[in-house]
Amino acid sequence: RRSRLITMLILPMMSCSARLPIYIMITGTFFALKYRSAIMISMYVVGILMAVIMSKIFSRFLEKGEDTPFVMELPPYRMPTSKAIMRHMWSRAEQYLHKMGTTILLASIVIWFLSYFPRQGEAEARKDAAVALVEQRSDLSSEVKADSVAQLEHEFAQYHQSNSWIGRMGHGLSPIISPLGFDWKMGVSLLSGLGAKEVVVSTLGVIYTGDSSDGDEAKARLVDRIKADVRPDGSPSFTPLVGIAFMLFVLIYFPCTATIIAIGRESGSWKWSVFSIIYSCSLAWLV
Repeated sequence: RRSRLITMLILPMMSCSARLPIYIMITGTFFALKYRSAIMISMYVVGILMAVIMSKIFSRFLEKGEDTPFVMELPPYRMPTSKAIMRHMWSRAEQYLHKMGTTILLASIVIWFLSYFPRQGEAEARKDAAVALVEQRSDLSSEVKADSVAQLEHEFAQYHQSNSWIGRMGHGLSPIISPLGFDWKMGVSLLSGLGAKEVVVSTLGVIYTGDSSDGDEAKARLVDRIKADVRPDGSPSFTPLVGIAFMLFVLIYFPCTATIIAIGRESGSWKWSVFSIIYSCSLAWLV
């Protein structure tokens, strides 16, 4: 039990595929091509080192007692049959679909609800009226009209995200995350990542560009917006150092909802899930 608990608590520090889009976006935006591979690898190395350090600490303070030897008899190897392959494929696919249809779906709905409401009816009406005026102007070229409409949509998306419930939560986190170099937009994206880390990049896309799609054009717009974004004092919101800190925070903080539920079920007590949330967020903040 002691080894299983320690493993459950340090396993989320291994970089999963859901974190990879975040690493790619940050490294591709702020670092030269020759440094990107080293920075990406360093995220994996930091995760491994943090897991080793935390396992040493946990082994001293959690679940006293010696580890018992684990012996498992391996079955004889046989050539796989088509029937066995299909049965195992279906079993794993069923588990994944069950997780997608329950845990991740519920978390995604909650995040969407918090980011969608309350609706900004008056602001949206003003935006629609401004868009209609731009489209009615005959003295503007189609390219200028498209740029103007995109800018109006972007400003409304930022306003809506800032005043949504999750945006207000992001503003409320500002005293905690401002020492890390993060602003409310990064706070909102980190909150949205509680359900699934894949949502972090799409949330930044909505806030900065009004578009959550992952096409090349949307990615290019997101990169341009992030580079151009400034704080009230005129300093850039994102810098290479802030980007490194953001990736480290994403690496260490709160595992996704599915992982938290798995920890609770496998450990037999939800207190370990709560402990995992608290210690991972505290550790991420310190790092």
